[in-house]
Amino acid sequence: MAQLYFYYSAMNAGKSTSLLQSSYNYRERGMHTLVMTASIDDRYGVGKVSSRLGIETEAQVFASDDDIAKMIATAHAEQKLHCILIDESQFLSKQQVKQLTYIVDILDIPVLCYGLKTDFQGELFTGSQYLLAWSDKLVELKTICHCGRKANMVVRLDDEGKPMREGEQVAIGGNERYESVCRKHFREFLWD
Repeated sequence: MAQLYFYYSAMNAGKSTSLLQSSYNYRERGMHTLVMTASIDDRYGVGKVSSRLGIETEAQVFASDDDIAKMIATAHAEQKLHCILIDESQFLSKQQVKQLTYIVDILDIPVLCYGLKTDFQGELFTGSQYLLAWSDKLVELKTICHCGRKANMVVRLDDEGKPMREGEQVAIGGNERYESVCRKHFREFLWD
């Protein structure tokens, strides 16, 4: 029986690496996967999921208003899919997460979502909120703060490397723009 999984963490915990490994494991067994990623994140090129380790794969992109269930059903009709893997799943809409429950419950295809839990202000992303609520399995991938504690928050940095307290929820970037920190350091940067 298929399930909806949400693998979540702060940045730099290996979410994309884990996704790529899972897809590889299915394909190594002769099974077909569909890898998807948010069109908004084009750091490594449009339609690519890339790991900081240097591995990557092609991916079908989705925008927040796309009908993901239709996209997956169409791909499944062309070639039987054994697993759907979604990177940057924090950018899914509420409706898209609901559509993923359809893929799992009706089409009986496992869906593995990988994404951030919270933004740089400690607020849930929409996709993460509904994945946390509706997923069958929640898996936290861990990374560490500069102090050695578990990092579960993300700080956005300005051009001078100083933590930002305000701004749009989404600003695409990597290590030059974000730092994963523990709650203690997040508090020092943003709450105090």
